[in-house]
Amino acid sequence: MDKKYDGLKLENQLCFPLYAASREVIKQYRPYLDALDITYTQYITMMVLWEEKQISVKDLGKKLFLDSGTLTPVLKSLETKGYISRARSKEDERVLVAEITQKGEQLKEKAVEVPGQVSKCITLENGEAMQLYRLLYKVLGALSEE
Repeated sequence: MDKKYDGLKLENQLCFPLYAASREVIKQYRPYLDALDITYTQYITMMVLWEEKQISVKDLGKKLFLDSGTLTPVLKSLETKGYISRARSKEDERVLVAEITQKGEQLKEKAVEVPGQVSKCITLENGEAMQLYRLLYKVLGALSEE
């Protein structure tokens, strides 16, 4: 094959193993999250809310690298399930705030085993996992600055 097309080979694409690994890892979450009746995107949203308790939707989107078109249906679904509430900020009505509910806090107790179960499926040593984590956040940081 002509060298000018080397960039089009799947084996030369950094994006492909990132994409495939992401899909495979998320697939490992599915049985645990199905038991909780939440999707992976709802799960990572709840992880932020378990930590923050209350956050503007804009800041939540930044933390999760999600745009409002993706985040809005996730928040609506979580609100319908009773895990969060959404309301306008008292300080600035333009700001929409998501807040965890008592039922959302109870979900945390059910989800506490999920990370440990999924980590059993990933065959990286601790140092390798930390190195990958740092590299992925380096990529995310560079891309989010654009």
